[in-house]
Amino acid sequence: MSEVASFSIDYTCFLDANGKPTQDLPSFVKKETLLPLYQAMLLTRLFDSKAVTLQRTGKLNTYASTLGQEAISVGIGASMRKEDILCPFYRDYGAQLMRGVKMQEILSFWKGNEWGNHFSECPNDFPICVPIATQVLHAAGVATAFKLRKQARVVVTTCGDGATSEGDFYEALNIAGAWQLPVVFVINNNQWAISTARKAQTHAQTLAQKAIAAGIQGEQVDGNDVVAVRFAVERAAEKARTGKGSSVIEALSYRLSDHTTADDAARYRASEELQHAYKEEPISRLRTYLLDQSYWTEEEDKHFIQQCNLTIENAVNKYLALPKPAITDLFDYHFAQLPADLNEQRIEATALFKLHEMLEL
Repeated sequence: MSEVASFSIDYTCFLDANGKPTQDLPSFVKKETLLPLYQAMLLTRLFDSKAVTLQRTGKLNTYASTLGQEAISVGIGASMRKEDILCPFYRDYGAQLMRGVKMQEILSFWKGNEWGNHFSECPNDFPICVPIATQVLHAAGVATAFKLRKQARVVVTTCGDGATSEGDFYEALNIAGAWQLPVVFVINNNQWAISTARKAQTHAQTLAQKAIAAGIQGEQVDGNDVVAVRFAVERAAEKARTGKGSSVIEALSYRLSDHTTADDAARYRASEELQHAYKEEPISRLRTYLLDQSYWTEEEDKHFIQQCNLTIENAVNKYLALPKPAITDLFDYHFAQLPADLNEQRIEATALFKLHEMLEL
């Protein structure tokens, strides 16, 4: 018997949980590049906290928090070019904000208004995708278009660890490998698929190794280290942009929040596990490094937080002032010509909605 193939999964980390370098840092690590990464993560966390408060006070229908996973989305946002396309799932606010999505657009979506996905500053990026793993197939389709058009553009798509058990995920990887598509798959492995723990979901040692069957390079990074995330995604994007195929990046992190505001993680997650995870969260480790290098001060931190809160409050006010979507939106964007039975429903819905508005007055 002889071996016909062998594979390995590399792991990358540059800053440990204490903000100390574990190896030589990438060339982009300097004050003028690290500060925007830190500030983007901090803004994302403050926005995230405000969104949860809005939901708790009845001003949002539901919300999926990104608490503790800011380094993943910010690292992605910092690695992409304007002409690239993001096919996100529902914890990518950091990347979306960096790419020009407005806070009020994100809030509008979570209120149930699909116009929130009509991004004014990056209209080609795909909507927030709540169905699990369907966005990775969308990404493969967009990447196919880029390849056929011979465009030096890249698609970055994200998903959670739970999505890697879906058939859509494997199908997208398979076609991306077979056709050598310019797509980067980033797995946000936050250890929980709602209430299903990572260890209960698959016997695979890593999620990154799922790329191997598709003939794609897979690797792991410390998802709490924004330097490692940016380094890996930037390298994978350049590889894809130059016609060298797809990559899978498993970013190891932890979901410090409930799955959504409709969940209570205390029912299935040990408090000791959560307390340990807080010691490794991404913002404090980068803040420690910045303070150690004299790139940032506590006073600057307090001032920046005040600025962020003002920005967020301004966005919230704009969101709250948005008009309600028309009830006819339920019908108007599915068919070139609305079928007769749906047109009858449209008329009925319009009348009922007007009656409801009159009763509210």
